[in-house]
Amino acid sequence: MSRPNSQSMKPATAAKKLDVYLPATPEEFQQNPITRDELAALQAEPPQWLKDLRKNGPHPKNLVAAKLGVSIAGLARGGVTEALTTEQIDALLADKPEWLVAERESFQNVLIEQRRLRAQRADKAGEA
Repeated sequence: MSRPNSQSMKPATAAKKLDVYLPATPEEFQQNPITRDELAALQAEPPQWLKDLRKNGPHPKNLVAAKLGVSIAGLARGGVTEALTTEQIDALLADKPEWLVAERESFQNVLIEQRRLRAQRADKAGEA
């Protein structure tokens, strides 16, 4: 790819920006700094490996958590410590293990509370 300079980023940063699991990317991607132009090109016209990773996984924890409707901490409490494929995520959603049901409920309660607090702060700001 390219040599490091002020306009390049580590592969881990580029993978995070592309929403892909770094260990599942090609070796060349993992071993070389990525320039902003290269990242923009990957985003504009993703190569087949990137399309496949985004579709089938394995997916990074933040995407796994989002697809399951739980927090990243909820994944850990449920024993999910590795990246999951789309197939594995779909299987969990179909099986609905107890931990997943409990974590989804807990996560929804947290989101409701966050919205309530945000609205409360907005009301106080409006009064001031």
